[in-house]
Amino acid sequence: MSELREKPRALVVEDDRSWQQILEEILSDMGLEVDKADCIESAVTELQMQPHRLAVIDLSLGKYDHTNQDGLCVLDEVRLHDPNCIAILLTGYATVEIAVSSLTEHGAFTCLRKSNFRRSEFHELVRQALAQAPLLETTRRHDTETTVPQANAPDGRQADSEIAENLVLVVDDDASWRNILSELLTEAGYQIQLCSSFGEALGHLRRRAYDLAVVDLALSSTGKHSIDQEGYRLLDNARQSGIPTLVVSGTASPDEIERAYKEHGAFACLEKQAFDRRTFLQTVAEARDSHLKSSELNVLTDREREVLALLTRGMTNKDIADVLFITNNTVKRHLKAIFEKLSVHTRAAAVAKAINAGFPTTSAE
Repeated sequence: MSELREKPRALVVEDDRSWQQILEEILSDMGLEVDKADCIESAVTELQMQPHRLAVIDLSLGKYDHTNQDGLCVLDEVRLHDPNCIAILLTGYATVEIAVSSLTEHGAFTCLRKSNFRRSEFHELVRQALAQAPLLETTRRHDTETTVPQANAPDGRQADSEIAENLVLVVDDDASWRNILSELLTEAGYQIQLCSSFGEALGHLRRRAYDLAVVDLALSSTGKHSIDQEGYRLLDNARQSGIPTLVVSGTASPDEIERAYKEHGAFACLEKQAFDRRTFLQTVAEARDSHLKSSELNVLTDREREVLALLTRGMTNKDIADVLFITNNTVKRHLKAIFEKLSVHTRAAAVAKAINAGFPTTSAE
Protein backbone atom coordinates (compact mmCIF):
# COMPACT_ATOMS: atom_id res chain seq x y z
CA MET A 1 0.00 0.00 0.00
CA SER A 2 2.83 2.40 0.79
CA GLU A 3 4.26 1.79 -2.66
CA LEU A 4 0.96 2.80 -4.27
CA ARG A 5 0.99 6.04 -2.32
CA GLU A 6 4.53 6.79 -3.45
CA LYS A 7 3.86 6.02 -7.11
CA PRO A 8 0.11 6.28 -7.73
CA ARG A 9 -1.14 5.26 -11.15
CA ALA A 10 -3.93 6.94 -13.04
CA LEU A 11 -6.04 5.57 -15.87
CA VAL A 12 -7.41 7.91 -18.54
CA VAL A 13 -10.27 6.40 -20.53
CA GLU A 14 -10.93 8.79 -23.39
CA ASP A 15 -11.37 8.27 -27.15
CA ASP A 16 -10.52 11.87 -28.04
CA ARG A 17 -6.75 12.19 -28.52
CA SER A 18 -6.74 15.88 -27.61
CA TRP A 19 -8.43 15.25 -24.27
CA GLN A 20 -6.15 12.27 -23.68
CA GLN A 21 -3.14 14.53 -24.04
CA ILE A 22 -4.57 17.26 -21.80
CA LEU A 23 -5.42 14.85 -19.00
CA GLU A 24 -2.17 12.94 -19.31
CA GLU A 25 -0.18 16.16 -19.11
CA ILE A 26 -1.95 17.35 -15.96
CA LEU A 27 -1.79 14.00 -14.19
CA SER A 28 1.85 13.42 -15.15
CA ASP A 29 2.78 16.86 -13.83
CA MET A 30 1.19 15.80 -10.53
CA GLY A 31 3.51 12.81 -10.30
CA LEU A 32 1.15 10.07 -11.47
CA GLU A 33 2.06 7.32 -13.91
CA VAL A 34 -0.64 7.48 -16.56
CA ASP A 35 -2.13 4.57 -18.49
CA LYS A 36 -4.52 5.24 -21.36
CA ALA A 37 -7.48 3.45 -22.89
CA ASP A 38 -10.04 4.46 -25.51
CA CYS A 39 -12.78 1.84 -25.10
CA ILE A 40 -14.33 -0.53 -22.56
CA GLU A 41 -12.16 -3.47 -23.59
CA SER A 42 -8.83 -1.68 -23.33
CA ALA A 43 -9.92 -0.09 -20.03
CA VAL A 44 -10.71 -3.50 -18.55
CA THR A 45 -7.33 -4.78 -19.69
CA GLU A 46 -5.55 -1.92 -17.91
CA LEU A 47 -7.64 -2.40 -14.77
CA GLN A 48 -6.80 -6.11 -14.64
CA MET A 49 -3.09 -5.57 -15.17
CA GLN A 50 -2.43 -3.43 -12.10
CA PRO A 51 -4.24 -1.31 -9.50
CA HIS A 52 -4.89 2.39 -10.08
CA ARG A 53 -5.43 5.16 -7.58
CA LEU A 54 -7.45 7.32 -9.96
CA ALA A 55 -9.46 6.89 -13.16
CA VAL A 56 -10.70 9.75 -15.35
CA ILE A 57 -13.40 8.42 -17.66
CA ASP A 58 -15.20 10.04 -20.56
CA LEU A 59 -18.91 9.23 -20.70
CA SER A 60 -19.02 8.78 -24.47
CA LEU A 61 -16.51 6.35 -25.95
CA GLY A 62 -18.23 5.96 -29.30
CA LYS A 63 -16.25 8.45 -31.38
CA TYR A 64 -18.94 10.64 -32.97
CA ASP A 65 -21.90 8.84 -31.38
CA HIS A 66 -23.07 11.39 -28.77
CA THR A 67 -25.67 8.94 -27.43
CA ASN A 68 -22.93 6.52 -26.36
CA GLN A 69 -22.67 5.98 -22.59
CA ASP A 70 -19.92 3.37 -22.40
CA GLY A 71 -18.25 5.42 -19.68
CA LEU A 72 -20.92 4.22 -17.23
CA CYS A 73 -19.93 0.63 -18.03
CA VAL A 74 -16.30 1.51 -17.36
CA LEU A 75 -17.33 2.92 -13.97
CA ASP A 76 -18.88 -0.46 -13.17
CA GLU A 77 -15.71 -2.25 -14.30
CA VAL A 78 -13.65 -0.02 -12.00
CA ARG A 79 -15.78 -1.06 -9.03
CA LEU A 80 -15.47 -4.71 -10.04
CA HIS A 81 -11.74 -4.93 -10.77
CA ASP A 82 -10.25 -2.05 -8.75
CA PRO A 83 -12.62 -1.00 -5.92
CA ASN A 84 -10.02 1.25 -4.26
CA CYS A 85 -9.71 3.34 -7.42
CA ILE A 86 -11.44 6.73 -7.31
CA ALA A 87 -13.28 7.42 -10.56
CA ILE A 88 -14.07 10.81 -12.07
CA LEU A 89 -16.58 10.97 -14.91
CA LEU A 90 -15.83 13.61 -17.54
CA THR A 91 -18.49 14.46 -20.08
CA GLY A 92 -19.41 16.99 -22.70
CA TYR A 93 -23.18 16.60 -22.66
CA ALA A 94 -24.47 14.54 -19.72
CA THR A 95 -28.03 15.22 -18.56
CA VAL A 96 -28.89 15.69 -14.91
CA GLU A 97 -30.24 12.13 -14.81
CA ILE A 98 -26.95 10.70 -16.12
CA ALA A 99 -24.93 12.78 -13.66
CA VAL A 100 -27.06 11.57 -10.74
CA SER A 101 -26.86 7.99 -11.97
CA SER A 102 -23.07 8.13 -12.24
CA LEU A 103 -22.86 9.18 -8.59
CA THR A 104 -25.56 7.04 -7.00
CA GLU A 105 -25.53 3.88 -9.14
CA HIS A 106 -22.10 3.65 -10.76
CA GLY A 107 -19.83 4.84 -7.96
CA ALA A 108 -18.30 7.95 -9.52
CA PHE A 109 -16.47 10.25 -7.13
CA THR A 110 -17.72 13.27 -9.05
CA CYS A 111 -18.97 14.24 -12.50
CA LEU A 112 -17.35 17.10 -14.42
CA ARG A 113 -18.53 18.86 -17.56
CA LYS A 114 -15.94 19.48 -20.26
CA SER A 115 -17.52 22.87 -20.96
CA ASN A 116 -16.67 23.92 -17.38
CA PHE A 117 -13.20 22.34 -17.34
CA ARG A 118 -10.44 24.41 -15.75
CA ARG A 119 -6.93 23.05 -15.27
CA SER A 120 -6.42 24.59 -11.85
CA GLU A 121 -9.73 23.31 -10.50
CA PHE A 122 -9.20 19.86 -11.96
CA HIS A 123 -5.71 19.81 -10.44
CA GLU A 124 -7.14 20.62 -7.00
CA LEU A 125 -9.91 18.03 -7.37
CA VAL A 126 -7.39 15.32 -8.22
CA ARG A 127 -5.20 16.37 -5.31
CA GLN A 128 -8.09 15.99 -2.90
CA ALA A 129 -9.14 12.68 -4.44
CA LEU A 130 -5.65 11.27 -4.00
CA ALA A 131 -5.63 12.43 -0.38
CA GLN A 132 -8.63 10.24 0.39
CA ALA A 133 -8.07 7.02 2.31
CA PRO A 134 -8.97 3.89 0.28
CA LEU A 135 -12.75 3.77 0.05
CA LEU A 136 -14.99 0.94 -1.14
CA GLU A 137 -18.13 0.76 -3.28
CA THR A 138 -20.50 3.66 -3.86
CA THR A 139 -20.86 4.88 -0.30
CA ARG A 140 -17.70 7.01 -0.27
CA ARG A 141 -18.26 10.62 0.70
CA HIS A 142 -16.85 13.44 -1.39
CA ASP A 143 -14.51 16.11 -0.05
CA THR A 144 -14.25 18.61 -2.89
CA GLU A 145 -14.18 22.33 -3.00
CA THR A 146 -16.57 24.37 -5.11
CA THR A 147 -15.66 23.91 -8.76
CA VAL A 148 -18.87 24.95 -10.47
CA PRO A 149 -19.38 28.46 -11.81
CA GLN A 150 -21.48 30.73 -9.62
CA ALA A 151 -22.41 33.36 -12.14
CA ASN A 152 -26.01 33.39 -10.92
CA ALA A 153 -25.06 33.64 -7.25
CA PRO A 154 -25.64 37.00 -5.53
CA ASP A 155 -22.81 38.57 -3.58
CA GLY A 156 -24.86 38.94 -0.42
CA ARG A 157 -24.50 42.74 -0.18
CA GLN A 158 -26.94 44.11 -2.72
CA ALA A 159 -28.78 47.37 -2.21
CA ASP A 160 -32.46 47.34 -1.18
CA SER A 161 -33.65 47.82 -4.76
CA GLU A 162 -31.58 44.85 -5.97
CA ILE A 163 -32.91 42.17 -3.59
CA ALA A 164 -33.63 39.12 -5.74
CA GLU A 165 -36.83 37.12 -5.75
CA ASN A 166 -36.95 33.33 -5.77
CA LEU A 167 -33.56 33.21 -4.08
CA VAL A 168 -32.45 29.72 -3.02
CA LEU A 169 -29.53 28.79 -0.76
CA VAL A 170 -27.97 25.45 -1.82
CA VAL A 171 -25.64 23.86 0.74
CA ASP A 172 -23.76 20.68 -0.15
CA ASP A 173 -20.09 19.73 0.26
CA ASP A 174 -20.19 17.67 -2.95
CA ALA A 175 -19.39 19.76 -6.04
CA SER A 176 -21.29 17.40 -8.35
CA TRP A 177 -24.51 17.69 -6.36
CA ARG A 178 -24.14 21.46 -6.11
CA ASN A 179 -23.86 21.47 -9.90
CA ILE A 180 -26.92 19.23 -10.35
CA LEU A 181 -29.14 21.16 -7.93
CA SER A 182 -28.01 24.52 -9.29
CA GLU A 183 -28.75 23.49 -12.86
CA LEU A 184 -32.26 22.29 -12.01
CA LEU A 185 -33.16 25.34 -9.94
CA THR A 186 -31.71 27.80 -12.44
CA GLU A 187 -33.70 26.23 -15.27
CA ALA A 188 -36.82 26.55 -13.08
CA GLY A 189 -36.27 30.29 -12.73
CA TYR A 190 -34.62 30.47 -9.30
CA GLN A 191 -31.52 32.47 -8.42
CA ILE A 192 -28.94 30.40 -6.59
CA GLN A 193 -26.37 30.97 -3.87
CA LEU A 194 -24.04 27.96 -3.63
CA CYS A 195 -22.27 26.97 -0.40
CA SER A 196 -20.09 24.02 0.53
CA SER A 197 -19.88 24.35 4.33
CA PHE A 198 -21.82 25.27 7.43
CA GLY A 199 -19.81 28.42 8.09
CA GLU A 200 -20.22 29.74 4.56
CA ALA A 201 -23.97 29.03 4.55
CA LEU A 202 -24.51 30.61 7.98
CA GLY A 203 -22.80 33.78 6.81
CA HIS A 204 -25.17 34.06 3.85
CA LEU A 205 -28.20 33.38 6.06
CA ARG A 206 -27.19 36.24 8.32
CA ARG A 207 -26.78 38.65 5.41
CA ARG A 208 -29.72 37.84 3.16
CA ALA A 209 -33.37 36.81 3.19
CA TYR A 210 -33.80 33.60 1.19
CA ASP A 211 -37.00 32.06 -0.10
CA LEU A 212 -35.78 28.48 0.32
CA ALA A 213 -32.79 26.48 1.54
CA VAL A 214 -31.73 23.12 0.06
CA VAL A 215 -29.40 21.40 2.52
CA ASP A 216 -27.36 18.20 2.69
CA LEU A 217 -27.28 17.11 6.34
CA ALA A 218 -23.76 15.63 6.06
CA LEU A 219 -21.47 18.65 5.77
CA SER A 220 -18.42 17.26 7.53
CA SER A 221 -15.12 17.60 5.66
CA THR A 222 -13.73 14.49 7.37
CA GLY A 223 -15.11 12.11 4.77
CA LYS A 224 -17.11 10.13 7.37
CA HIS A 225 -20.51 8.70 6.58
CA SER A 226 -22.29 9.86 9.73
CA ILE A 227 -24.52 12.91 9.99
CA ASP A 228 -22.81 15.58 12.07
CA GLN A 229 -24.43 18.42 14.00
CA GLU A 230 -23.66 21.08 11.40
CA GLY A 231 -26.53 20.04 9.13
CA TYR A 232 -29.06 20.18 11.96
CA ARG A 233 -27.74 23.52 13.18
CA LEU A 234 -28.15 24.90 9.68
CA LEU A 235 -31.77 23.72 9.62
CA ASP A 236 -32.34 25.55 12.92
CA ASN A 237 -30.80 28.77 11.61
CA ALA A 238 -32.91 28.62 8.47
CA ARG A 239 -36.05 28.05 10.52
CA GLN A 240 -35.18 30.98 12.78
CA SER A 241 -35.02 33.14 9.67
CA GLY A 242 -38.41 31.89 8.50
CA ILE A 243 -36.95 29.97 5.55
CA PRO A 244 -38.45 26.59 4.53
CA THR A 245 -35.77 23.92 4.18
CA LEU A 246 -35.59 20.98 1.81
CA VAL A 247 -33.14 18.25 2.84
CA VAL A 248 -31.41 16.34 0.02
CA SER A 249 -29.18 13.73 1.64
CA GLY A 250 -27.33 10.59 0.65
CA THR A 251 -26.48 9.23 4.09
CA ALA A 252 -29.37 10.03 6.45
CA SER A 253 -30.94 7.11 8.31
CA PRO A 254 -34.70 6.92 9.02
CA ASP A 255 -34.06 8.14 12.57
CA GLU A 256 -32.04 11.09 11.29
CA ILE A 257 -34.70 12.01 8.75
CA GLU A 258 -37.38 11.82 11.44
CA ARG A 259 -35.26 14.09 13.63
CA ALA A 260 -34.92 16.59 10.78
CA TYR A 261 -38.72 16.75 10.54
CA LYS A 262 -39.68 16.71 14.22
CA GLU A 263 -36.90 18.64 15.89
CA HIS A 264 -35.53 20.91 13.18
CA GLY A 265 -38.53 21.83 11.04
CA ALA A 266 -37.51 20.41 7.66
CA PHE A 267 -40.21 20.89 5.04
CA ALA A 268 -39.26 17.71 3.15
CA CYS A 269 -36.44 15.15 2.92
CA LEU A 270 -35.33 13.57 -0.37
CA GLU A 271 -32.76 10.80 -0.77
CA LYS A 272 -29.98 11.19 -3.32
CA GLN A 273 -30.08 7.48 -4.14
CA ALA A 274 -33.66 7.83 -5.40
CA PHE A 275 -33.35 11.37 -6.73
CA ASP A 276 -35.89 12.37 -9.37
CA ARG A 277 -35.87 15.80 -11.01
CA ARG A 278 -39.68 16.11 -11.22
CA THR A 279 -40.13 15.18 -7.57
CA PHE A 280 -37.43 17.61 -6.54
CA LEU A 281 -38.83 20.56 -8.51
CA GLN A 282 -42.38 19.80 -7.40
CA THR A 283 -41.28 19.71 -3.76
CA VAL A 284 -39.40 22.99 -4.20
CA ALA A 285 -42.55 24.61 -5.63
CA GLU A 286 -44.68 23.22 -2.80
CA ALA A 287 -42.26 24.56 -0.19
CA ARG A 288 -42.35 28.02 -1.75
CA ASP A 289 -46.16 28.02 -2.12
CA SER A 290 -46.69 26.81 1.42
CA HIS A 291 -44.35 29.46 2.75
CA LEU A 292 -46.09 32.26 0.87
CA LYS A 293 -49.62 31.12 1.71
CA SER A 294 -49.00 30.59 5.41
CA SER A 295 -47.08 33.80 5.99
CA GLU A 296 -48.84 36.86 7.36
CA LEU A 297 -45.97 38.97 6.15
CA ASN A 298 -46.59 39.00 2.41
CA VAL A 299 -47.29 42.72 2.54
CA LEU A 300 -43.67 43.35 3.48
CA THR A 301 -40.84 43.84 1.03
CA ASP A 302 -37.91 41.42 1.09
CA ARG A 303 -35.75 43.93 2.95
CA GLU A 304 -38.50 44.58 5.52
CA ARG A 305 -38.75 40.83 6.10
CA GLU A 306 -34.99 40.74 6.67
CA VAL A 307 -35.26 43.53 9.23
CA LEU A 308 -38.18 41.83 10.98
CA ALA A 309 -36.37 38.47 11.09
CA LEU A 310 -33.41 40.13 12.80
CA LEU A 311 -35.74 42.00 15.13
CA THR A 312 -37.15 38.68 16.38
CA ARG A 313 -33.62 37.73 17.42
CA GLY A 314 -33.57 40.61 19.89
CA MET A 315 -31.22 42.75 17.82
CA THR A 316 -31.02 46.50 18.32
CA ASN A 317 -31.29 48.97 15.45
CA LYS A 318 -27.50 49.22 15.38
CA ASP A 319 -27.14 45.41 15.26
CA ILE A 320 -29.56 45.22 12.36
CA ALA A 321 -27.76 48.00 10.53
CA ASP A 322 -24.42 46.24 10.94
CA VAL A 323 -25.75 42.89 9.68
CA LEU A 324 -27.52 44.37 6.65
CA PHE A 325 -24.85 46.99 5.86
CA ILE A 326 -27.32 49.87 6.07
CA THR A 327 -27.59 52.97 8.27
CA ASN A 328 -29.54 53.34 11.54
CA ASN A 329 -31.89 55.80 9.84
CA THR A 330 -32.62 53.24 7.14
CA VAL A 331 -33.45 50.67 9.83
CA LYS A 332 -35.83 53.14 11.49
CA ARG A 333 -37.50 53.81 8.14
CA HIS A 334 -37.99 50.06 7.56
CA LEU A 335 -39.38 49.56 11.08
CA LYS A 336 -41.87 52.39 10.58
CA ALA A 337 -43.06 50.74 7.33
CA ILE A 338 -43.28 47.36 9.07
CA PHE A 339 -45.38 48.77 11.92
CA GLU A 340 -47.76 50.44 9.49
CA LYS A 341 -48.20 47.37 7.26
CA LEU A 342 -48.72 45.00 10.21
CA SER A 343 -50.96 47.46 12.08
CA VAL A 344 -48.82 47.44 15.21
CA HIS A 345 -47.22 50.20 17.27
CA THR A 346 -44.38 48.50 19.16
CA ARG A 347 -41.40 46.27 18.49
CA ALA A 348 -42.88 43.59 20.75
CA ALA A 349 -46.11 43.52 18.77
CA ALA A 350 -44.17 43.24 15.50
CA VAL A 351 -42.14 40.36 16.94
CA ALA A 352 -45.37 38.61 18.00
CA LYS A 353 -46.69 38.92 14.45
CA ALA A 354 -43.43 37.53 13.11
CA ILE A 355 -43.53 34.52 15.45
CA ASN A 356 -47.10 33.71 14.38
CA ALA A 357 -45.95 33.88 10.78
CA GLY A 358 -43.11 31.40 11.28
CA PHE A 359 -40.18 33.44 12.61
CA PRO A 360 -39.22 31.78 15.92
CA THR A 361 -37.63 34.23 18.34
CA THR A 362 -34.00 33.79 19.32
CA SER A 363 -32.28 35.83 21.98
CA ALA A 364 -29.35 37.89 20.77
CA GLU A 365 -25.91 36.75 21.85
